[in-house]
Amino acid sequence: MDDEQVLDAVGARLRGFRQTLGLSLTELADRSGISASTISRLERGLVRPGLEQLLPLARVYGLPLDELVAAPRVGDPRVHLKAIRRHGLTFIPLGVHGGALQAFKVIYPPASKARALRYHTHPGREWFYVLDGSVNLALADNRTVLKAGEAAEFDTMTPHWIANANADRPAETIAIYGQQGERIHLTGP
Repeated sequence: MDDEQVLDAVGARLRGFRQTLGLSLTELADRSGISASTISRLERGLVRPGLEQLLPLARVYGLPLDELVAAPRVGDPRVHLKAIRRHGLTFIPLGVHGGALQAFKVIYPPASKARALRYHTHPGREWFYVLDGSVNLALADNRTVLKAGEAAEFDTMTPHWIANANADRPAETIAIYGQQGERIHLTGP
């Protein structure tokens, strides 16, 4: 795809990202600081976006600029993973951010160093696979210990928490979240 084709397709991509997140033009305008009419013109391809529009949109969508505009890949094909630390856990994204599902390696600290556990609920589903160690999974009043090689999947509207079952070493999982679940796990207060 040449530069002209990439630029011609940007509007439809912008509209697709907004619709995937379920945002109205007004909601996106409020979050990005760009007027709803400008966003509408960008999405319809009536104007080409500049950095002053793309940067705030990339922040709202949580995407790098090259993915936002579908820039052709050049150079090193490796995905450079940056750890995200939230709520005492370490999340390592396992791919380029985008799409309805996101995969993360999640490292749980030893139980002796973990924060106090609280039940959480949020829209979506969660799936995880234990790579190393063992974790406690609490779903409402049911508690299960999962060991390396075991997986679990559940509706996240069920009150739940996950924690390391081992007091002296970290536990590692691979977790797949839908967009609502990812926002709760990675950007919640």
